[in-house]
Amino acid sequence: MQGLMMNRPMRVNDILTFAAEVHGDSEVVSVTVEGGIHRTTYRAIDGRTRQLAKALLKLGVAEGDRVATLAWNGYRHFELYYGIAGIGAVCHTINPRLSAEQMIYIVNHAEDKVIFVDLTFVPILNALQEHLPKDLIYVAMTDRAHMPETDLPNILCYEELVEAEDADYDWPDFSEDTACALCYTSGTTGNPKGALYTHRSTVMHAMMAGVSLQTSLSPGQRILPVVPLFHVNAWGLPYAAPLTGASLVFPGAALDGPSIYKLMQDEEVFSAWGVPTVWLGLLAEIKAQGGKPSAFGEVIIGGSAAPRSMIEAFEGMDVSVCHAWGMTEMSPIGTVGLLNRTQDKLPQGERIDLKAKQGRRVFGVDLKIVDEDGKRLPHDGEAQGELYVRGNAIVSGYFKNEEASKTALDADGWFGTGDVAKITSDGMLTITDRAKDLIKSGGEWISSIDVENMAMSHPEVANCAVIAVPHPKWDERPLLVVVPTPESSKDVASIQNHLSENLAKWQVPDEVIFVEDLPMTATGKVSKLTLRQRYANGTLAG
Repeated sequence: MQGLMMNRPMRVNDILTFAAEVHGDSEVVSVTVEGGIHRTTYRAIDGRTRQLAKALLKLGVAEGDRVATLAWNGYRHFELYYGIAGIGAVCHTINPRLSAEQMIYIVNHAEDKVIFVDLTFVPILNALQEHLPKDLIYVAMTDRAHMPETDLPNILCYEELVEAEDADYDWPDFSEDTACALCYTSGTTGNPKGALYTHRSTVMHAMMAGVSLQTSLSPGQRILPVVPLFHVNAWGLPYAAPLTGASLVFPGAALDGPSIYKLMQDEEVFSAWGVPTVWLGLLAEIKAQGGKPSAFGEVIIGGSAAPRSMIEAFEGMDVSVCHAWGMTEMSPIGTVGLLNRTQDKLPQGERIDLKAKQGRRVFGVDLKIVDEDGKRLPHDGEAQGELYVRGNAIVSGYFKNEEASKTALDADGWFGTGDVAKITSDGMLTITDRAKDLIKSGGEWISSIDVENMAMSHPEVANCAVIAVPHPKWDERPLLVVVPTPESSKDVASIQNHLSENLAKWQVPDEVIFVEDLPMTATGKVSKLTLRQRYANGTLAG
């Protein structure tokens, strides 16, 4: 027997329509590329996105067409999320930190019809235009007074397009399985692969986030997304924030520690979201200022494992840390590290131990770990295997890539993450490493994450990475690459002795190399692929 309930499609733009009515005065604050601060509300943005939708239709954008963005976090980029999806087209966010080859590949692979570009990135498109589709329409995300001088053909002005239309527009009806957004993986090996999200999956993810992260996603709360809108839709914040009434404070291009600190102080930001490398700069500025921004009470850390020392630093200044884990292919949130009431009463050291893990799954995401033969392993906190996921906001394949799609899923339709993990009986996930980053030394596995976390707690280590290098006897040994603090004595023995306090002797790297900085991927993570290439023959290479 089936129930007697209405079946209305879930559409992304219903979120903004709801926000305009119920949370209409909640703010969207942006540091602009042109200079200065721009302030608006969900109510005002709702009207402008309807104007934008009419402009897109006049440009010839039809349902299913891909419309690209190359932009920082700001109100115009936010408007594009809804203006594009609302007419049934696909918002394709491009990471400007990708290599020229990768950017050329994804624009052509996506077959973008229009590309909206922030002023900062116009030179990038100028340099690449000969390799991009000849009929691509370019739109500069600015007003007439700030239009750039460029060789891009017939470039249009964003504000002129919007202002030429009125807001008398009703969003069309279409299936909730219609594609709304496209995000490519960073492609550290091979060409980037596209995750094509639906209206249904995106709305479901927004509701999942709102239920799971209620301390930040609630009416009146002010959130700083340092995670870019071009990186997995800023972890879903452009959808979850208006749905729940939280205000968004966009930092634009100013992502250094002093700029972030000032913005957080001026705008009374409570919750900040981003990858660990960003928070290193903020922590340094907090130290220089002698205290945290006054309203700062929560930080959401994802993208890569947060060092225990970073968690301790934030918690020590009464900033609650929520460690989260996910992937582009998961929309992206899979787990969040909020403690339950019992855990929150534990001694501080035990609480931080738990916060250093990746947390428990959000509703709508299932987890399993398997051995090398694909056999399911128990969730006992001891068994370790490759992590697989399934859920309403997880890809069932890659956009226009049958080969990658076939290898991504197991026989039962679970998606293979490439992470190695443990799961406790009460659902706590610990990512022990990426499968490709594990080090096998003398037949024993060494987690690069464990060694890195311990090294980061040394007072003279500003940042670090651990990779495997060839060894004639042990096959592989860990190599520790360290960015020292300015006052560091660069004492290798001191670091190794520090590691020995909590690691087995065979887990301690035989060699430590000091460098000025670490290579980064396009998404702000340390590029271990680059490090492995640099030290392919041991410490003598590169």
